[in-house]
Amino acid sequence: MKLLPTLVSASFLLFLGTGVAQAQACKSPVPDSALVKKGTLVMSVNPTLPPMQFVDQTGALKGMRVELGEAIAKRLCLTPEYVRIEFSAMIPGLQAGRWDVINTGIFYTEERAKLMQMVIYEDQAISISTAKGNPLKIGKPDDLSGKSIGVEIGGFEERKARELDKQLTDKGMKGMTIRTFENFAMAFQALRAGQVEVALSIDSTGAEYQKRGDFDRVLHGLFPTPVALAARNKDLAGAMAKVINDMKADGSFQKLFDQYGVKAVDGAASVKGPAG
Repeated sequence: MKLLPTLVSASFLLFLGTGVAQAQACKSPVPDSALVKKGTLVMSVNPTLPPMQFVDQTGALKGMRVELGEAIAKRLCLTPEYVRIEFSAMIPGLQAGRWDVINTGIFYTEERAKLMQMVIYEDQAISISTAKGNPLKIGKPDDLSGKSIGVEIGGFEERKARELDKQLTDKGMKGMTIRTFENFAMAFQALRAGQVEVALSIDSTGAEYQKRGDFDRVLHGLFPTPVALAARNKDLAGAMAKVINDMKADGSFQKLFDQYGVKAVDGAASVKGPAG
């Protein structure tokens, strides 16, 4: 009878020791001072770009970038937390310390790399979508002359829409009527309603809407540019790049990208940003 308390105590100590070991094994390499919230990776996302980031019928966040963010947080021993917000507010919010990471597939530009730490990991390009059946017979960029186009405001995609417009007018052709929307979902809603004649998005989203039978993707592969995660803190950006490269080494990164038909950047993920 005297052995029972000893055995119970030993079992409890074994359980406690295992828990302590597990906690020690999952110590985040990211210091609390580098995070908005202790023990948490707070990420902003604009969930209007299926299959990369979207809200399903139950209201849950889904998509490749959501899964990637969760995997990165887990490997950093942090709890993932998403803030759903329009893209136009993301960079100011990052600079103001409202979130740790922009995880919405932000296109890399040298101007942006002067403002924040950018972890380059994905290749993307621009697509043009039309109503089903391509009633306007668009097959090349010049066919956009005189057309109305819907695009999300304030991002790389709007800039490229304006570059397409300039290409047309430089040739002496009629330009496009560019209509900006708060997000891509609204741009495609406008296309569905006949308020614009074409919509501009990333290749993955244009392909997804065509796969669903909603719209025809008539042009793609325009303006190919790397995509990044963006962070304000250099230590966090470096830790995320290391996680991505670890995922590449063990095959889980490519498995995720293959699942969604997305192209990863060649070579290792890298960080570009201000030196300070």
